[in-house]
Amino acid sequence: MASRKTPASPPAPKKSRAKGASRSNPSSGTTITPLTARLSSYIAAAARTALPPAVAEKTRHHLLDTLAAMISGSRLEPGAIAVSYVQSLGGTREACVPGTTLLTTAYNAALAGGMLAHADETDDSHQPSFHHPGCSVVPAALAMAEREGRSGRQLLRAIALGYDIGARASFALGAIRFHLAGHSTHSFGAHFGAAAAASSMAGLDATQVRYALSYAAQQASGISTWMRDPDHIEKAFDFGGMPSSHGLSAAAMAAHGFTGVPDVFAGERNFFVAFSSPHVRPELLVHELGSTYEIMNANIKKWSVGSPIQAALDSTEALVQAHGVKAADVARVVVEIQDHEAAVVNDRDMPDICLQHLVALVLLDGTVTFASSHDTARMKDRKVLAVRRRIELKPSPALTAAGGRQAIVTLHLAGGGTLRHHTEVVKGTWQNPMSRAEVEAKCIDLLQPILGRRRTRGLIDQVWNIEKLDDVRALRPLLRA
Repeated sequence: MASRKTPASPPAPKKSRAKGASRSNPSSGTTITPLTARLSSYIAAAARTALPPAVAEKTRHHLLDTLAAMISGSRLEPGAIAVSYVQSLGGTREACVPGTTLLTTAYNAALAGGMLAHADETDDSHQPSFHHPGCSVVPAALAMAEREGRSGRQLLRAIALGYDIGARASFALGAIRFHLAGHSTHSFGAHFGAAAAASSMAGLDATQVRYALSYAAQQASGISTWMRDPDHIEKAFDFGGMPSSHGLSAAAMAAHGFTGVPDVFAGERNFFVAFSSPHVRPELLVHELGSTYEIMNANIKKWSVGSPIQAALDSTEALVQAHGVKAADVARVVVEIQDHEAAVVNDRDMPDICLQHLVALVLLDGTVTFASSHDTARMKDRKVLAVRRRIELKPSPALTAAGGRQAIVTLHLAGGGTLRHHTEVVKGTWQNPMSRAEVEAKCIDLLQPILGRRRTRGLIDQVWNIEKLDDVRALRPLLRA
């Protein structure tokens, strides 16, 4: 075979085409499968397709919740180091990093924003697909929307789209079994969700979307060693920073004129062949697309703590509120949760993932706030330790068999008798969603210490009316701190 001639100098880069401009497929003999054709057409049309009212409202909840996670996360170690890193990179002033005064490239903003959003155990989740969509989709959509000057209505639609595509990518890979094999569904699904949302904000047509999906597939990665990260910094990158920035870059390259494989999900050596297993089901990429909106199946945490602790706090708070119980009234506490989650939260040295510590705080304070759940010094407080020693965490095979995240809290009272509460459905899950007022209350707790009362109120009101914004860059003054 003749060798390829090396040019004397590299060719000049092609100029970026107009937004949404199409390009003919250079591989005219390549057949696009109906699955990929439907998927790419759906993504390309999303910014022009109205959301059902209930879906739009739920999307506002997740947008506000994620912005609150990003801004509160800017003051935590993973967020601070992400901000410091992207600040060192410089770059064109295209998008803001919430919680800071920094304007940087959209890619950098997505990277930092994703890490801010998962700097903690505050952000949302999607249990069926085993990933956290908000910390990847929202930063990517927001950064690209700022870069392109998109409207609030378009942003909202792109976010809902990202949840749809990210969840379905995880379903197609076999979610739980894919995770058990060592892959990180929290990164894989998130890559495709972020790429879809950013592609919508970039105004890509169906052909360009297919190229963006191919670049997203090449960058999709992640292994479940994040479980061993003691500082939550790499975990914040794996869940949020990496998929958000890589998904955005895939869309940005396609918008700039990058071409590639027209159908990465079919044909020789395709994406699903690379991750072949008996559990791969490519058809789930488009199953019920446009009729089932996965953001409706996503969860918002009432408590800014590890997910396995949510039900236990729901039960403890219910007992305190119903019976006026105080820590001094309790001789012993037994908390039952699922077998596989007990080890994750048992006597941990981080306050927001230590079940015994957080249950003790509810008994002492009546509730848990963002500030109290992140007060490391209080883990050494004598009063807290005295209550914590009375708390027994008991793995429950019965709750494991029942499925879902459940908890039974039994208070053995100092004066005799017991009080028991079984949380079968956690507050904030899709089966028991938080109201607008409840989401707002959580976000005020996270935002007000950083933004102050007036700007917190302004940001919340702006998100509730996001569809009236002609340009999402109008949010910047409210996001800066």
